[in-house]
Amino acid sequence: MPRWRIGIDSGGTFCDVALFEEETGRVAVWKVSSTPDDPSRGIAGGLSQGLAEVGAEAGEVGYFGHGTTVATNALIQGRTARTGLITTEGFRDLLEIGRQKRPHLYDLQIDKPPPLVPRDLRLEVAERLRHDGRVERAASTEELARAAAALAAEGVEAAAVCFLYGYLDPAHEKLALRALAEALPGKFICASHEVAPEFREFERLSTTCINAGLGPVVREYLARLRARLAEAGIGPAPKITQSNGGTIGFETAEAQPVRTVLSGPATGVVGAAEVGAAAGFANLITFDMGGTSCDVALLQGANAALSGDQVVHGWPLKVPMLDINTVGAGGGSIAWIDSGGLMKVGPQSAGANPGPACYGLGNPEPTVTDANVVLGTLHPTHLLGGRMAIDRARSIAAIDAIAAPLGLSRMEAAQGVIRVVTANMAKAIRVISVQRGHDPRDYALCAFGGAGPLHAARLAAELDMRRILVPRNPGILCAMGLLLSDLRRDFAATHLMALDGAAEPRIAEIFARLAGQAAAWFDAEQIAAGARLCRRSIDMRYAGQNFELAVDADDPALLAERFAAAHTRAYGYALPGEAMQCVTFRLQAIACVPKARLLRHPEAGEDAAAAVAGERRTWLPELGGEAAVPVYDRDRLLAGNRFTGPAIIEQMDATTLVLPGMTARIDQLHNLILEWAP
Repeated sequence: MPRWRIGIDSGGTFCDVALFEEETGRVAVWKVSSTPDDPSRGIAGGLSQGLAEVGAEAGEVGYFGHGTTVATNALIQGRTARTGLITTEGFRDLLEIGRQKRPHLYDLQIDKPPPLVPRDLRLEVAERLRHDGRVERAASTEELARAAAALAAEGVEAAAVCFLYGYLDPAHEKLALRALAEALPGKFICASHEVAPEFREFERLSTTCINAGLGPVVREYLARLRARLAEAGIGPAPKITQSNGGTIGFETAEAQPVRTVLSGPATGVVGAAEVGAAAGFANLITFDMGGTSCDVALLQGANAALSGDQVVHGWPLKVPMLDINTVGAGGGSIAWIDSGGLMKVGPQSAGANPGPACYGLGNPEPTVTDANVVLGTLHPTHLLGGRMAIDRARSIAAIDAIAAPLGLSRMEAAQGVIRVVTANMAKAIRVISVQRGHDPRDYALCAFGGAGPLHAARLAAELDMRRILVPRNPGILCAMGLLLSDLRRDFAATHLMALDGAAEPRIAEIFARLAGQAAAWFDAEQIAAGARLCRRSIDMRYAGQNFELAVDADDPALLAERFAAAHTRAYGYALPGEAMQCVTFRLQAIACVPKARLLRHPEAGEDAAAAVAGERRTWLPELGGEAAVPVYDRDRLLAGNRFTGPAIIEQMDATTLVLPGMTARIDQLHNLILEWAP
């Protein structure tokens, strides 16, 4: 009888496993090193170890969810497939021309990412639609067949189709897909009307090409993972997280891999939203610091904003994604000295292999993890609850290598690494808060990821944030988020129209078509009628503007009022009486599924003395140097326990630093709440 739900998040450094027992509400966690050469191997290992840890069999698993960085890493590292493109005559160079926005116009050192499709593999055909969808020049099946054959002769592994105004009438793109299917049997092909049926031709073209380039990579990865799961005896159809925070089946991910580019970070935001809402913190800034990067997002009312336009590693993506800002700041980020003699940290990372110097796998360069080992905030001999040995002497040697050139002592250099990485992360948070009209002081900081709780106190101090929420299992919250996520699929259509008296029937007609697409997806996923939910929104603007704001569209009569409020919030003003336009219509289909429960525990009193496991000499600038700091065992802390800093709290998946002047308490969900003393 299935009784376990499993979520596994595979990151650049660690593979996190969360197991939820449906009958009892028990949650168990496990953590293993990632295997970058073949992530499916690390997932299979984490799965088998996690099941063994709770004494379960594979046949008892009723749900398997997965978050991955495979698509992200392939895009960033340039490991996409050899891709061809068929586009409208005169538009093959659009992929390199892009937009006439040049924020780095005078930066002679700026590096543009290479085009996703080389120019010789970008082929044009003489077809043309007008802006209203009327056919100006019909596509020739013979010309399409020649273009497809030419790409086949070049040995492409994938092919994309993107015609001007193809989102209005996909007939020409469908003809091109037919020609490619005949010329490239078994190869990955896709068209813009399937991937991003919206206006703005450059972003649509970029998104379609990225989808094609990622197609073979993700398809091969998921095939390997399928085989490993089948070999392990996992019966349920596996799910994968997409960038909007929901999950989809492997088949959908294989057809549209671009939707998984932010797969891993998105589940962490979902998990933080659920934990925060249950703990009474609806307004949060999430802080997910892992081994390679740091991801931050802003949540209001336990909801994260969705963005339809994101830029990942220089390439625009036009797919719904949670509004997450990522910087190269993780435990494995390497500290170095630039040509001006200043210390920098990241974005280069030691990753999982060779990892920080203390791993003893051949990396001599200092990382953020090495700095924490030297300072004593991390355990000097092991991580992962004793399962992973580390060598403090190697961390000392690595830190000493940068301390001498900077004229600093060992501890000053190690603390300098922490200060620099904290500043990098604070900058990332200001981008999603201060720069968008939000004061960080009005939010609680939700710290998770393997390194998040260790750096949260200093980051909060940098931003003058007064409260920190550390979930019960912060190091595996992304995996836990998989057990708290619904299935989601986004549908969109661009129809530029004025918001006037004649708009309401047209709006209803457009949403009816989108609802039909959503119903077909619900049916394919075999979702019961009572578990289906749809949310509607419209991207709107004032006439003459070039950018839109998303507005809830559950009541068309309130569109004008809601857009004015959204415009005031974003720009500080509205324009009463100015003509408004509806641009892109969006419908998010949500399939509500059974999720893990967050159990409440009875209060056990304030005394936390029984959880003290010892003390450690730790260098804290707040105390002027080295001091003996009590170390608490997180597993022994009970609801209601309270103590003051300085303190270190250790658990298998993370370490939390409590600074002097802070109080720590455990709530009934066994979350750790850190607050600055009044």
